[in-house]
Parts: sequence; structure tokens; C-alpha cells
Amino acid sequence: MSPIIQVNNLCWNVNGKTILDDISFTIPSGQFVGIIGTNGSGKTSLLRSLYRYAKPSSGTVLLNGKDIWQQNAIDIAKQIAVVSQLNTVTPYQVIDVVAMGLIPHKALFEGQTTHDKHLIENALTQLDLLELKNNNFETLSGGEQQRVLIARAIVQQGHNRNPSQQLLIMDEPTNHLDIHYQLDLLQRVKKLGISIVVSLHDLNIASAFCDQLLLIDHGKIIRQGTPQQVLDPELINKIYNVDVTVIEHPQHRRPHLLFSYGDNNE
Repeated sequence: MSPIIQVNNLCWNVNGKTILDDISFTIPSGQFVGIIGTNGSGKTSLLRSLYRYAKPSSGTVLLNGKDIWQQNAIDIAKQIAVVSQLNTVTPYQVIDVVAMGLIPHKALFEGQTTHDKHLIENALTQLDLLELKNNNFETLSGGEQQRVLIARAIVQQGHNRNPSQQLLIMDEPTNHLDIHYQLDLLQRVKKLGISIVVSLHDLNIASAFCDQLLLIDHGKIIRQGTPQQVLDPELINKIYNVDVTVIEHPQHRRPHLLFSYGDNNE
């Protein structure tokens, strides 16, 4: 399986502070990859380097075999869709927000084609948003807003005829969502059939959904592999400073972490 992303010796220094420290890894096409680590470990900085928002001090990021900094922003947007913590949407209707996914594929003042409208309708249907399409984005719940942004990402990549070259990057998309919406969102994303890179706080959710995990700490990749390889109790104890027991989940057979809550008898 050819890699969609290949990162080589990536370093990013800001005002003398090391943010990313000699990071190298490969993401095969079609994988659902989770980036985990404590607050401030470098997860968001790494994602920003992957989608050409932040230029590293050294090293390379190859997208579909080509250096992202030797491609223009429009070409990158045709291959990568992003749902980030930087997303801000002014008071638009849901259907208008979803249609923003067409922007990288359109010339100035170019109107929507029948194919474009079909993409938008399919994305709304896929994310169960048809009944909300005329609602104002700002009136939606957090889970509904995330679904709208993912629908926009689907439209953005709808013109790419090769799913193996499509990448969706999401930065902590389940933050502030209750458990139902967390599970619902990731189940929908996993069904898209494209490469996914997502940063996650919840290690049990990361274990359940991700094919591969990257554990990052102080800007370094500490371990990469399957959830079984990465969610080692001694390693999690060291990085997160918490006592943990790891068992096999009875449903998906992947690691499930049980955390110590101290002395509950007091």
C-alpha cells in the first residue's frame, strides 16, 4: 500500500523553542491514523505541518509523493480537507457552509454545476443534514456543526476521482461532544473510505477506531504502531503520569484502558 503522507526528519523551532523534534513517519493510503499525547505535546503543531499551514524549520512532508511546499495551496486543498480548531464560520446556512468545499475547484465567479449540486446533496445525505440544510450554522449543536464541517470536507474532495489520494485531517473533532456524538461522528468518518489523520484525547476511543496510533510527547514521536503496540501500560503511565490497567475490550478486541482514580474510600 503506497503512502499518502511521508514525513522525513521534520523539525519546527519558534523563537528558540523546539516545537517538533526530528519527526519521521509514514501513513499508508486508506489508514485511519490517530495522533495521541498530552496537552502541549505537539499534536496540533504536527497536524498543521501536514496540511501546509505551518512551514517547518527543516525536513519534508510528502503528500502523494510530492513535497507539499513545492505544491501551491489550491493543489493541496484538492487533496487534503481539514476540520481544525481554527475553523470559524460566519452566519451562513448549512447548505452554504457545505458548498464552501467547492472553492478550491472553482474559478472566480464560476457557478455551481449539476455535478456540484449532486456532491452537496450527497454530502448532506451522508451526514444526515438534509433536514438542517437551511438552518443557520451558528444555531446548531456542537455535534451537528462537526458533521457540517465534515460534509464540507466531503464536497471539497468530491472532484478527486482517486480516493487513495484523498486525506482528511481532523484536530480534536470530538472535544466538547457527549459520548453519543463522539461515537457517531467517528463512525461516519470511518465509513468515508479515505485516509484519515485525527488527533484525539480519549485513548479508548483512539484504540477503538484507529488502525495506527502515533504517540507524541514534547514534539517527538515516542511510538507508532497498532493500538496493541502503542497502548502499553508502562508507556502510558510514563507519558500521562497515571496508573492504568489495559484489558481487551469484549467487543472490538482492542486495548481498553482502565485508569486508577486514587483512594475512593476517603
